[in-house]
Amino acid sequence: MATDFPDFAPDVKLSDAGRQAIALLSSGGDARITLDPQTGLNRYMSAPYPRTALAFASSTANDLSKGAFDHVVGIVENGMGAYSQRLATLRRRICSAYAIGDGAEVVFAPSGTDLEYVALAAVTGRCAGGIHNILLGADEVGRGCVHSANGDYFASETALGTATEPKHSVEGLENVSLTDIAVRCEEGIARESSEILEAVISELNRARAMGKHALVHVVHGSKTGLILPQGEELDRLQAEFPGQFTLVVDACQARIASAAVHQYLERGAIVFLTGSKFMGGPPFSGFAILPEAMVHDAAPLPAGFSTIFRRAEWPAGWAGTDILSDDENQGLALRLEASIFELEQFQRLPVAQVYAVIASFQRALATTLLQPFGFALVKPYPDGEESEAREHPIEMLTLATLDVSALPCARTFEQAETLHRTLALSGVRLGQPVKSVRTTDGAWAGTLRVGLSMGQISRWSLLSPDEQFAAISADLQQVAQAIENAAVVA
Repeated sequence: MATDFPDFAPDVKLSDAGRQAIALLSSGGDARITLDPQTGLNRYMSAPYPRTALAFASSTANDLSKGAFDHVVGIVENGMGAYSQRLATLRRRICSAYAIGDGAEVVFAPSGTDLEYVALAAVTGRCAGGIHNILLGADEVGRGCVHSANGDYFASETALGTATEPKHSVEGLENVSLTDIAVRCEEGIARESSEILEAVISELNRARAMGKHALVHVVHGSKTGLILPQGEELDRLQAEFPGQFTLVVDACQARIASAAVHQYLERGAIVFLTGSKFMGGPPFSGFAILPEAMVHDAAPLPAGFSTIFRRAEWPAGWAGTDILSDDENQGLALRLEASIFELEQFQRLPVAQVYAVIASFQRALATTLLQPFGFALVKPYPDGEESEAREHPIEMLTLATLDVSALPCARTFEQAETLHRTLALSGVRLGQPVKSVRTTDGAWAGTLRVGLSMGQISRWSLLSPDEQFAAISADLQQVAQAIENAAVVA
């Protein structure tokens, strides 16, 4: 065991190259990525190395699997090579993994929050009035996105190490207006897609009146699994407002199938993904997939991007990349390597094997947590919309948001945050609470999220269905025991 990494997996050798890999994996981001010298963990209580901790935390942040760790250590041992060449190779691998042919480009970013700048850059100059950014469910996609989607800095330092003022405009993005449409009502219930659609139409009319080009966000897999608006509603919007807006698909959870990625790109959308959620890579990394024509038609990059991005992270065909630094962020490259390693392993699995693992997970969840504790599932669709539940993509069943307010120690959201941290310190990591349920007296109720990662599915897919159920049940039983222990202490 490595003394500076207290719960480093004992069956994994930690070589000098391994230590170098860990240092790189926790560099080249903002302050959230830094490892605490005492715990060896970042702010999300995860780490970029294999751990003894039990984790179902892919909705928040992952530890690294043994396979992914071995992969990045091998890269360090053989030499990282040129940053631009590595990112060019990763672009090809991403397009291959999602079976995307010619006609698409990839932009890399140090986090999912930074991806919002990519969408703004893609439509800068479309209209003299600027950009009207229509965000959906900011609380369901990431708090910092409200600032970056408004063209502002969201942290006190960028991944380039440049000191910045949060909420101050990035140079060249001053003429951006933002609205956030809630995806859950005040009671925490998911709003109907048709209701969301009407709100978007209202904002599109507003953008037209202001002489602005609109960005319309689509949520494909929020923190609780929501998908809004639906495909046919997007087609209606494009028919009613031709050329007046651009779709931005927030699939940062990466719980999205290749077919859905293709459908969005065919609609001319920009698709955001991160490697640090369902993909199973460490925080922080992100990439946007865009139609190639959009890149060639884009205006030169805003001047302020020189404080955020490096040149190799943008396609060579994008105008204005000469303002960007030509140095390297090998930490980001290595994090992406870990993520794409997991993506490629997962994408090679037959669909039937993936379905079998997800079915075993759902069954084990019911028998170990839902039934014994009386926890309810927070629905990723409106009440009474059973047809939508049946049509919900299977990948959304890799994530369950539990209403844990039946526990006296987790009745409220704040108490659930304390429970979440207590569990993490005891070696059990789940997804952070999300405000999605109300108590009878109107307070936000306690929730926790239990999610699979691509790496877990790949590993369990090697087992028979009975063995899968037994293995997942055993792990979730440890989660149940940790919750019971925490409840007694509280």
